[in-house]
Amino acid sequence: QVQLVESGGGLVQPGGSLRLSCAASGSIFSINAMGWYRQAPGKQRELVATITGGGNTNYADSVKGRFTCSRDNAKNTLYLQMDSLKPEDTAVYYCNADIKRTRYVNTRPYWGQGTQVTVSS
Repeated sequence: QVQLVESGGGLVQPGGSLRLSCAASGSIFSINAMGWYRQAPGKQRELVATITGGGNTNYADSVKGRFTCSRDNAKNTLYLQMDSLKPEDTAVYYCNADIKRTRYVNTRPYWGQGTQVTVSS
């Protein structure tokens, strides 16, 4: 069994900051790419940021320069530092990870349950 558990969401004023964490636990042989996605009410889920096992990152244009994605491979944990937050960043943020459970099975994607981020004055 593999679990991804997000934390760190909440209510913040425009211009503020939040740091999201996503901890992977369970039967894990290796983790490849990880990423953050978000879904606002009435909208489709969209990519926010991804990071490879080697630390290469990719960001949505809407968050470039404001969000920083990082990971701690020793802790199987993914982070998203969100600065200069805007009301349009309000959404449920989901963690995603491509995980290989044993050396004998294929990598497959896993999702966390999501954490709410609300940016409002």
